[in-house]
Amino acid sequence: MAAASWFQLLALVALIVAGTRVLGPYVANVYDGSASRADKVFGPVERRIYRLCGIDEEREQRWNTYALSLLAFSLVSVLLLFAIQRLQGSLPFNPDGFGAVPVPLAWNTAVSFVTNTNWQNYAGETTMSPFTQMVGLAVQNFVSPVVGLCVAMALVRALARRRAGTIGNFWVDLVRGTLRIMVPLCIVVGLVLISQGAIQNLHGFTTARTLQGATQAIPGGPFASQEAVKMLGTNGGGTLNANSMHPFANANGFTDLLQIFSLLLIPFAVTFSFGRMIKDQRQGWVLFATMMVLWLGAVALATGMEVKGNPELRQAGVTQVVTATQGGGNMEGKEVRFGSAGCGVFAASTTGTSTGAVNCAHDSMTPLGGMAPLANMMLGEVSPGGVGAGLYGILVFALLGVFIAGLMVGRTPEYLGKKIQAAEMKLVVLYIVAVPFAVLGFTAASLVTGNKASILNPGPHGLSEVAYGFTSAGNNNGSAFGGLAGATDWYNTTLGLSMLIGRFLLIVPVLAIAGSLARKQRVPASSGTFPTGTPLFAGLLTGVILIVVGLTYFPVLALGPIVEHLGLS
Repeated sequence: MAAASWFQLLALVALIVAGTRVLGPYVANVYDGSASRADKVFGPVERRIYRLCGIDEEREQRWNTYALSLLAFSLVSVLLLFAIQRLQGSLPFNPDGFGAVPVPLAWNTAVSFVTNTNWQNYAGETTMSPFTQMVGLAVQNFVSPVVGLCVAMALVRALARRRAGTIGNFWVDLVRGTLRIMVPLCIVVGLVLISQGAIQNLHGFTTARTLQGATQAIPGGPFASQEAVKMLGTNGGGTLNANSMHPFANANGFTDLLQIFSLLLIPFAVTFSFGRMIKDQRQGWVLFATMMVLWLGAVALATGMEVKGNPELRQAGVTQVVTATQGGGNMEGKEVRFGSAGCGVFAASTTGTSTGAVNCAHDSMTPLGGMAPLANMMLGEVSPGGVGAGLYGILVFALLGVFIAGLMVGRTPEYLGKKIQAAEMKLVVLYIVAVPFAVLGFTAASLVTGNKASILNPGPHGLSEVAYGFTSAGNNNGSAFGGLAGATDWYNTTLGLSMLIGRFLLIVPVLAIAGSLARKQRVPASSGTFPTGTPLFAGLLTGVILIVVGLTYFPVLALGPIVEHLGLS
């Protein structure tokens, strides 16, 4: 790996640590209800929204009411976004005259953006008008990640409180998270991207004539603002088919680094918020360290295999070393500005979160290089996960970890002074098995029910393409192996169902866990209490995640990318 790539990685780690320390306390302040100087700016706007929507900001909700509010908001969002797509041809800001989006695709897209998946079975610049992009998709890019953040903060409150019947107010959490966190961060990142050359306008296609005399259609649109929110919100859905490979959205190496940092910022920062809100910062750093180890492992595997290159090309005498005139490594499907190393870091980061944006073609990665983002999503997006989703996901694994530790020593397991009993563990099991059930079930059904025409490549790689698609949908990621033609009625429908399962069959159990834990009194620590604010617990937590995921998904990894790798010369 070139020195510049090492510098980018080290700079990225330093930015993550600094960003966590700066943003983490701010997020905690937003959700713990304490007064701050930001109240002078955001308070009047929030109060007007509360009055307009009939929200009582002082009234908190039980977990089931919180869950029903969230589900109702998501249902209305799906229906509204579906309607915007179907009526697109009659709505304003449609300079290219795009017509109604077909029903299966409109359904898939509506579910995708509301669940923070942002899977796209279409080319953004030739399907969606600026109105649909901004009023429909961009709005969900703001609020869908905040929904995940609301769930995470509700769980944190439950762990921090004693004998409480409520876990917060969903509507207040949604408004505060959107106005105080997402909007300001997106404005800053969007302006920086514009300063570096990213395009931001409301134009349609501009027709230009090339030097050879040919005609070329150059797209226009709100690319910079969409890039900012798609990264900070771990969304991934872009206005351009080439996504973050396109120079209109990702102009240079600096913007590439900024985009990777943006998608990792909030998921890592909320671990500090967790520590601040429960008044034990060591607990937050344990979660941060676990996420960091898993993320760096994925970076090492993806980057190492891509920089190493294709062994069949090496045997054919093709040099793949880094030189002054050659990026080196496996350059198939890569953007030459970022190279194979840049692809590895971006791929590991985007699949470790629920972002789904790409700066290279994952389908063209080496077998083990492509296995890294696939396995990364299979972890359940805890490395570091999506906005909010990463925090509540790793806390669920923490509950499983202390339960296993309790079984080892013969004590009732505790986490942060709360006893973890049968009711919580049943919900933890439901959380852990829901997504694999959808991923493996729909993958198998797609392979045995005559839908193999959508698979570009036969054999192990074809299995990887299908498994990647459902893993991406079920874990609300949104990236794809390009060899799977997903714009069919079967895949539009089943991928949409996977997204719903991966979002709401996880959120509801998490909120139920929060309701159960909030009602419990804290138990004083004793000599038999397993400490969870130590490197030992970080190691246990990392091991539990890897073992549970390995036992679940190793067969499909063995039959897909591992077999493909063994078949190389």
